[in-house]
Amino acid sequence: MIRNYFTIAWRNLIRHKAFSAINIFGLAIGISCFMLIAVFVYNELSYDRHVINAEKIYRVNLAVTGNGNVATYPNADYAVGEGMKNTFPEIKDFTRVSPATDFIKFENNHFKETHLAFAEANFMQMFSIPLIEGNPEKALVDPNSIVISKAMATKYFGSQDPIGKSLAVGAQQTAYKVTGVFDKVSDNSHFHFDAFLSMSTWHVKNPTWSNLGPHTYIELHKNADASKLEAKFPQLVMKYVVPEVQRDMGISLAEAQKSTETFRFLLQPLTDLHLYGDTKYELEPGGDIQYVYIFSALAIFILLLACVNFTNLSTAQSAKRSKEVGIRKVLGSIKKQLVWQFLAESILLTSFAMLFAYLLIFLFLPYFNQLADKQMSFWFFLDYNVVAALFLVSFVSGIIAGIYPAFFLSSFGIIKTLKGVLFADGKQKRPLQSSLIVFQFTVSTLLIIATIVVYQQLQHMQNKKLGYDKDQVIFMPDTRVLGNNQMAFQEQLKQDNRVVSASISRMVPGNNNLNGTQIYPKDEKGNGVEIHIDIFNVDYDYINTLGMQIKQGRAFSKAFSTDSAGVIINESAVRELGWKGKDPIGRSIVRSGQKEFKVLGVVQDFNYTSVKQKVAPAMMMLGRNYGGMVIKINTKDVNGFLTDLKKQWDSFNPAGPIEYYFLDEKFAALYASEQRTQQIFSAFAVLAIVIASLGLFALSTFMIEQRKKEVGIRKVLGASVSGIVQLLVKDFLVLVLISILVASPLAWYAMNQWLQDFAYKIDIQWWMFALAGILAVAIALFTVSFQGIKAALVNPVKSLKSE
Repeated sequence: MIRNYFTIAWRNLIRHKAFSAINIFGLAIGISCFMLIAVFVYNELSYDRHVINAEKIYRVNLAVTGNGNVATYPNADYAVGEGMKNTFPEIKDFTRVSPATDFIKFENNHFKETHLAFAEANFMQMFSIPLIEGNPEKALVDPNSIVISKAMATKYFGSQDPIGKSLAVGAQQTAYKVTGVFDKVSDNSHFHFDAFLSMSTWHVKNPTWSNLGPHTYIELHKNADASKLEAKFPQLVMKYVVPEVQRDMGISLAEAQKSTETFRFLLQPLTDLHLYGDTKYELEPGGDIQYVYIFSALAIFILLLACVNFTNLSTAQSAKRSKEVGIRKVLGSIKKQLVWQFLAESILLTSFAMLFAYLLIFLFLPYFNQLADKQMSFWFFLDYNVVAALFLVSFVSGIIAGIYPAFFLSSFGIIKTLKGVLFADGKQKRPLQSSLIVFQFTVSTLLIIATIVVYQQLQHMQNKKLGYDKDQVIFMPDTRVLGNNQMAFQEQLKQDNRVVSASISRMVPGNNNLNGTQIYPKDEKGNGVEIHIDIFNVDYDYINTLGMQIKQGRAFSKAFSTDSAGVIINESAVRELGWKGKDPIGRSIVRSGQKEFKVLGVVQDFNYTSVKQKVAPAMMMLGRNYGGMVIKINTKDVNGFLTDLKKQWDSFNPAGPIEYYFLDEKFAALYASEQRTQQIFSAFAVLAIVIASLGLFALSTFMIEQRKKEVGIRKVLGASVSGIVQLLVKDFLVLVLISILVASPLAWYAMNQWLQDFAYKIDIQWWMFALAGILAVAIALFTVSFQGIKAALVNPVKSLKSE
């Protein structure tokens, strides 16, 4: 019997080729989108879960309350890890890691490595990174030891055995002995380093608690409770942090004890770091749980749209299959058999859709990888677990999509089906089909609105006045390799008439290499509120090079020898220090170590991080600015200047190759996540519109089929083609308008929630909804008018000949 169901289903599929192709195509889109996103979500949720005892490993974060906000840092001071382990028996072990970038050389092979890290001896064991060569327990114990990846070993040593050989690291070419080789860090890890250098190389005397240091992780014993352990951390703050704050800031014990309220150690689960680690100083950019939710919702909606489309298409075919149902019933078929027959057709169609979905996945996986910033392989989709999951999705989709058409078609009365009358009272109302069309266009309109809002927000961020000039500004991050020739290189550049200005500093907007400290204002009435401030170490040319605006006071000047004891602060710092409405010039601020500085000037606020974040207090100080160079140029021949820049660089015989980037490129990279969001919404909006249009096309076909005799009569009585098209289109436009009314408040709420993550955001305007509505109406008109015009042009004799 089952074989007979599928045999007949196959014959019907072949007989109605166009219908079958549209149905398979629509379902395949839904299934392939669902599976791609399901794998993406699985990938995002699986980060760091390969680590043995991952559920017992936590990162120690530092939360500092100040400026009316809580600043969270992913790195704690040097004494924290060992101090916690020695204090609390719940902690089984701790480890630390600190990222680095440097030049490495072996014989004639010389490269800049951007994925280095100093790590504790037990770091690789705690994070389940096995060695393929070397002793894992001893590889990072001795100072000046290095463990490298297999790819890095091949890059430097070729086919030679790397164990025991030495690599020259840094400008001083310090020798590090290769003691181990690992394959690679897992793709699903919150860090990806190519080499680990022994942290024992560092000699940290008198480690402290109250500053920032390496990333620190602890592993708890099996039955330990992280929340209960975290509740004990304030005692560490009282015992260790308070005395340091009192000593460094030169304040009273009572004032220092306030640190117990503003200075907190937090534990963040290892498996949360990728999706919930959103600080400025993460080891590398992670994911975002918000986008996992967005992707998941879109996947479900697209699959539902495809199922709805299938239902509408199958129902639309009912007019053509009514006599078939009647004949089957005359020949003795019962309702149960008819239901199974139509479900068999539905399952067969979804099976073909599954095969076609694999083809779509194969074709579009590279684009999806680019869109989602992933490296998923097509072979992953051939894993038997994934194949089984895809088959299950297809089967369930077939049941869901086919259940209503099956019962709808099998419920026809014999006499009415044989006469071609499907509705007992002759009414043309189809509440379920109409509801499905409303659902489809609601989702489509919502996605159109979301795409418009995301695009406008992205444009707003990219065009916002930043408070500095990013155009034709070059940053060279590694001029430290010039050694004592760094200033000579700067002076040589200044002689070039294409160079407007050049400044020696490693700190430019868009970089995360800023230092920070606690400061408080000092005046005759006593000490004011303590705030956290970011520090820019600059030279005399920095402000001019970046085109910043001095609002009060002056910039640094070589004419004043005392400027080394002065600072320039931004407008946000003025507000947070309580000086709004007052003249800050000449006032004093005190930083840790009881160092006092005079305010020389106030610079206009500038966005040195993403525009998603509010401008934080910042101050500029002279000195300790070695390591990088900022160059402002003015030339139409940028390539020619860059060629000459390389020649000048090489003339100093530096220890490393030239490296540079343009600030506007760095600025654009800050918004890669938002750009991906815009592309995602755009892609899904197009898919939703295509599927919704197929569903509308199907329902319009069905409804016009039912009204073909009415159309014929109207034409005989003198109705025009345009009048008939208008009549046929009117009902569908009502459904689309209902969709717009339903989608608009939903979109407004959803996008308002999304915009809350941005410190500087657009206002959602009425025209965004109007534009989305116009697009939805235009799409509906185009889809339905095609069928309407076709019906209106049919010879009325042909429509009425059976009467």
